[in-house]
Amino acid sequence: MANSEHIKVESEADNGDLRVVAAIWANGLLTFAQVAGGIYAGSLALVADALHNFSDMAALVIALAARKIARRPANLRMPFGYGRIEVVAALINYTTLIVIGLYLIYEGGMRIFEPQEVAGWTVVLVGVVALIVDLATAALTYSMQKGSVNIRAMFLHNLSDALASIAVVVVGIIVILYDVKWIDPVVTICIAIYILYVAFSEIGTPVRTLMLASPPGISYEELIDVIGNIEGVVELHNVHLWQLSENASAFDAHIVLAREAWMGVEVIKKEIKNVLRGRFEINHSTLEFECYDRDSPCEYSMLGISEGMTRR
Repeated sequence: MANSEHIKVESEADNGDLRVVAAIWANGLLTFAQVAGGIYAGSLALVADALHNFSDMAALVIALAARKIARRPANLRMPFGYGRIEVVAALINYTTLIVIGLYLIYEGGMRIFEPQEVAGWTVVLVGVVALIVDLATAALTYSMQKGSVNIRAMFLHNLSDALASIAVVVVGIIVILYDVKWIDPVVTICIAIYILYVAFSEIGTPVRTLMLASPPGISYEELIDVIGNIEGVVELHNVHLWQLSENASAFDAHIVLAREAWMGVEVIKKEIKNVLRGRFEINHSTLEFECYDRDSPCEYSMLGISEGMTRR
């Protein structure tokens, strides 16, 4: 049974890898077509979309490599495994989006002061092809992005590309109908602003994970309160709660027990572990237990006074 489940997981992973490879090829061919079309048509908006697509292709390559590395088993050098590489990949991809967005704003600003002729029909044709490819690529990765910050970064790349392609088509149509030259750099700047919005709104997630911040879906205060109210627990100190990886959280703490509860330490430990797993979905925890005797001031000062203590 376990073997069949393992084979199923591997099959799903391989299928996901094939989708990413298909998306890489599609974005690579599209980037080449857009650069050629943008240079021929004199459209900065089309070249901007091409650069965005090129960043998508790079994002896809990084995401694919990260997916493969993340599946490596834990070892002595990497005791937590390689899962966090996908978070690193997401951070790289969002940073790339920010750099591209800033560059496009600069180029668009320069073009406003020096507008150029734009071949509207070429822009529309290439823009429509780009939109089809972008939507197909986004569809390939949509179902995969729900459980992976790495794939989500890649999916948002593709989705923002689709919106940029729509803007490019609009530029071509306006140029054909009204011969408005300044619309091309203006739309380019709008595309760049949207790219920056997407990047800055999403980059916080991988940064928080890499900085070992507390999980956004878990209330630190509630967790402390729940554990502190377990019978026999006097107080907690040296408490740490952090995001181990995208889908896993970790917790460690010193738990001070009343003297009369010390004989039931294993039962209390099991109860705390069950609370962590069941209520807070924390499967990785390290607990150190200490005994507090109300009649022993010396022991209290040793066990109970600590920087960062959290009292019940």
